[in-house]
Amino acid sequence: MDSLRVIQYGLGPIGCAVARHVISRQGLELVAGVDIDQEKTGKDVGDVIGLDHQLGFPVAATLAESGCQVRADIALHTTNSYFPLFGDQIVELLEAGLDVVSTSEELSFPWIAHPDDAKRIDAAAKAAGKTVLGTGVNPGYLMDSLPLSLTAICQRVDRIKVTRHMNASIRRGPFQVKIGAGMTVEAFNQRMEAGRMGHVGLPESMGMIFDTLGRRLDRYESSVEPLMADREISTEHVTVKPGEVRGLKQVAHGYADGVEFVTLVFIAGLEEETNEDTIEIEGVPDLKVTMVGTHGDLATVAIAVNAIRRVRQAPAGLVTMRDLPIITRF
Repeated sequence: MDSLRVIQYGLGPIGCAVARHVISRQGLELVAGVDIDQEKTGKDVGDVIGLDHQLGFPVAATLAESGCQVRADIALHTTNSYFPLFGDQIVELLEAGLDVVSTSEELSFPWIAHPDDAKRIDAAAKAAGKTVLGTGVNPGYLMDSLPLSLTAICQRVDRIKVTRHMNASIRRGPFQVKIGAGMTVEAFNQRMEAGRMGHVGLPESMGMIFDTLGRRLDRYESSVEPLMADREISTEHVTVKPGEVRGLKQVAHGYADGVEFVTLVFIAGLEEETNEDTIEIEGVPDLKVTMVGTHGDLATVAIAVNAIRRVRQAPAGLVTMRDLPIITRF
């Protein structure tokens, strides 16, 4: 069987890791890399993504400049979290005749929080006869599709709680910045109020759970608080002084019929002692599943690449993780 030809759209830390993983996988061929960063454009993709050899084609600043859209099969899209910044990119990829797997969090289940954007992407995909999926480890798996899968062995579900607890010291630099590491409390609060920091995806995970289980989301509440350093902490990317922020705790609550049905807890901090994911389901029977060893960056890369096969088989349109057969390593 011929290899699937892949374009990597976005060459930040995650995009570079995705591209390297594509190269390592049988049945996949990386044919182009696209990024607007002028420090990368024009350089050989192999050099940019950290290989010990060149690949023979440069990083293109735009999809059109890559010259590969008509002879590629799918784009792996890893650029931004927010619809105003990535929406046009997805439409461009679809109109170029490409299926799309994206790690943009707001795309993972946009029908409730971003219905107009969802309709636009879905219409573009159907017009092109192509499929687009928003996925990732979270949202896309740990806080939504995985707990939903666990409800298959429940006779009744009364409440779901998912807690993601991470040692952010082992994560990439942009993630450490996104959780506020190294900031003062004042700067942290200002950035959070501006809406461009912290974890993105809790509303999407909440929406997927409620909608899939046939519950109406009557009320959504969320809160965030900084985690403070009591000693100096240094990583490859940031140094945090005592009294500065080393991470955050975000909590989302979803209510149905006046009763809390879903709680999502996201904790990420430098040198956090706990590094595990726990799913608790109250019902018949009660379930508690704890997973140790999840590495968010490695998992995001894996699920994006592993989703390729299912997306290629899916009907045209915007799909979510709940719409696809189980994604596995292929």
